[in-house]
Amino acid sequence: MADYSQLKQVQQWIGKQGMDLGYFSNFQTIQYLTGFGSDPIERVLALFVFPDADPFLFCPALEVEAVKDTGWPYGVYGYLDHENAYAMIADQIKARTSSPAKWAIEMGNLTIERFNKMHEQFPDAMFDLDATDYIANLRVIKTPHEIELLNAAGAEADYAFEIGFKAVAAGVPEQRVAAELQYALMKRGVMNMSFDTLIQAGAHAAEPHGATGANKIENNELILFDLGTIHEGYISDASRTVALGKLSDKQADIYKVCLEAQLAAMDAAKPGITAAQLDKVARDIISKAGYGEYFIHRLGHGMGQSEHEFPSIMEGNDLVLKEGMCFSIEPGIYIPDVAGVRIEDCVHITADGCEPFTHTSKDLTYVG
Repeated sequence: MADYSQLKQVQQWIGKQGMDLGYFSNFQTIQYLTGFGSDPIERVLALFVFPDADPFLFCPALEVEAVKDTGWPYGVYGYLDHENAYAMIADQIKARTSSPAKWAIEMGNLTIERFNKMHEQFPDAMFDLDATDYIANLRVIKTPHEIELLNAAGAEADYAFEIGFKAVAAGVPEQRVAAELQYALMKRGVMNMSFDTLIQAGAHAAEPHGATGANKIENNELILFDLGTIHEGYISDASRTVALGKLSDKQADIYKVCLEAQLAAMDAAKPGITAAQLDKVARDIISKAGYGEYFIHRLGHGMGQSEHEFPSIMEGNDLVLKEGMCFSIEPGIYIPDVAGVRIEDCVHITADGCEPFTHTSKDLTYVG
């Protein structure tokens, strides 16, 4: 059950900013602040927070009982599909504040259509305070309990690697390997992946954002795994690259350099270093080895309740890393028509370094 401490911080922030209320529309923000997780798709899910009144959740009628089941101690109101959700929201807001003129909203999430519908209810209001960055900075430092959940999700990812590696064999399609590991996870009660499992063999792995497909694994190639699970609302995200058969000198060298870059970045990750400096640690190693042009993405991204959160570990980001921040360290080398290698752990910054959430060996592993 959520302790709502972050929600109380948001309430205090809204008051300090001189706002009459905050309107939170991002379902991931709502999950973070309330403990209730749901993607409403086209329906309305919203959290309203006031400086001097209790907050309330507004959701589809079919989810009201699910909200109550989380232990949510404040108001929750539902609507039927044919009802005017925004008129109903307006009634609840007016019951809590007589002149809701100054609003904080998530400009990075709220659609123009939904903004316009809310503005119709409050035509004289000002919606000019963006809460997006404030929420991102609030989420960036994880609590000890959040770290525990991320560690549990990491253990599930390690199990998925174990099963997936055993499923690799010449002639087996990438899709079959993904299905085997996901089925094994489901039998253990892990029903959802944090993103679509990525299995890419041989030259297919040179497409960093490719998709698992019918491509059949062949001997003498590298196979890239990128996967993650969801554990009580918190995710894992990790990558390993393994070998089937005998590798060429080029394939082996790509792996060696990528691993060196990943381990160096892991060693360098600690409080006080900037995101840009950490990216440079890995990028310099890959560039010095002659593969700089093939490392075509940032070193890492923040993670927690979703696989891509603030901050970005990349060139130009002078954010100083602090204890409790969680993010991926995932250098990659992608050479078209040859191979792709990515090695990734998500980590949390400790008092004097970092600790990974996944522990599957990163030594070059031969499978099959």
